[in-house]
Amino acid sequence: MRLLRSELCAGLAVALSLIALIRSINAAESAERAPTLATPLGDVAIFPPDNPWNQPIDRLPVHPRSEQFIRSIGADKPLHPDFGTVWNGAPSGIPYCIAGKDQKTAPIEFQYADESDPGPYPIPRDAPIEGGPKADGDRHVLVIDPQHKKLYELFAAHPTATGWRAGSGAVFDLATGKLRPAGWTSADAAGLPIFPGLVRYDEAAERGAIHHALRFTVVRTQRGYISPARHWASNSSDPNRPPMGLRLRLKASVELKSFPPEDRAILQALKTYGMFVADNGSDWFLSGAPSPRWDDDHLHLLTRIKGHDFEAVDTGPIATR
Repeated sequence: MRLLRSELCAGLAVALSLIALIRSINAAESAERAPTLATPLGDVAIFPPDNPWNQPIDRLPVHPRSEQFIRSIGADKPLHPDFGTVWNGAPSGIPYCIAGKDQKTAPIEFQYADESDPGPYPIPRDAPIEGGPKADGDRHVLVIDPQHKKLYELFAAHPTATGWRAGSGAVFDLATGKLRPAGWTSADAAGLPIFPGLVRYDEAAERGAIHHALRFTVVRTQRGYISPARHWASNSSDPNRPPMGLRLRLKASVELKSFPPEDRAILQALKTYGMFVADNGSDWFLSGAPSPRWDDDHLHLLTRIKGHDFEAVDTGPIATR
């Protein structure tokens, strides 16, 4: 039932999202480049079109330390889709939910309150938790509030008798895309929002296109971050390790024709919009939302892509404060 409830919650706005996509088509740049669109969810765009998440990076210069970053992560390691149908008895990936207009707010108790946006948050009592209700991992909870154009995200979330308890939490304004204060974490180590970087079935498989950057994890990072990231999670001064917020793209020369359609949509997004280093975790783990409609065998084919198929792009300086 958890899987069905999550999928229904995530899919309520699919029909409206198609309408919003059509309205945004006139923002297309040219026939040979993917359009710069704010990814729609219902009638709410996920950040403005000029937000970094929605900006193509296929023409940006390669970062001068690109080769070192790739070697640090693992040039011969495979890209791993960290999402799909079911894994270990729970939906595979990071689920999300859409709050109804009458959703009541709940108080949140934070472990890291000094870098968390205070509650209450409009999180349903039965909101899906990453890994399932008994998970011992990151236990992210993501809720989109289309009425107020807000995104609410929790890390290490546990329901309580009166609300929720979490390690940290963040609220993002979907209309403005305002960044968190410099040095602040979020529900993610990089201080970034999680939801905008997820591979979603409705985009990759149903629409056949993803018009935003994605997120992935690496084992080792350096003590620094690149905007729009706002936080680091390392004490290492090794300049060869990737900083949080580093943006990688799939090389233009990588062949896509042999992949299934949904894989091609994912890989084309990685060419055009790239992916952010968002958290410390397993190397090259690409994040997505679970769905019983994914074809896990098709997703597994993404492991044919290796670290050396990527390059880091230069999107700005590394902040160390």
